[in-house]
Amino acid sequence: MDDLAMPFLLMSAFRNLVDAVHAQLADDGFPGVRATHGFAMQAIGAGCTSVELGERLGVSKQAAAKTASTLEEMGLLRREPVERDARQKLLVPTPAGRRMLRLSASAFRAELARWREDVGDAGVDATLATLSVVAAGGRGPTDLSDWT
Repeated sequence: MDDLAMPFLLMSAFRNLVDAVHAQLADDGFPGVRATHGFAMQAIGAGCTSVELGERLGVSKQAAAKTASTLEEMGLLRREPVERDARQKLLVPTPAGRRMLRLSASAFRAELARWREDVGDAGVDATLATLSVVAAGGRGPTDLSDWT
């Protein structure tokens, strides 16, 4: 196979993986969740401000605030006051947001288990090891700066 197929195969595998996870999330009661929502929720973690979210995602404060508003409308996060600065709000996952993240992780594990069935543990382990090496030192896993 031609080496130039690599970026297309990586993107196709990523899309197939994410699409399968989102189909499962829809079945689990989260039909509107998209990849950017999952990345943002991962970046929010236990909580952060919109400014911090923008930094973690590699996007502007305005783009982060828009994403946060969408997640809030979806019931996946809430805003809480920040003690040290009344102008800022802390973005915190709601119980539904935490549930969505747990279900998402479970769906990813299930999809990777299917990969292991299809190509074997050695193939998946080698892929993970290779990607870990080539991704090291690059952008963070939630940097969406070129995807907005």
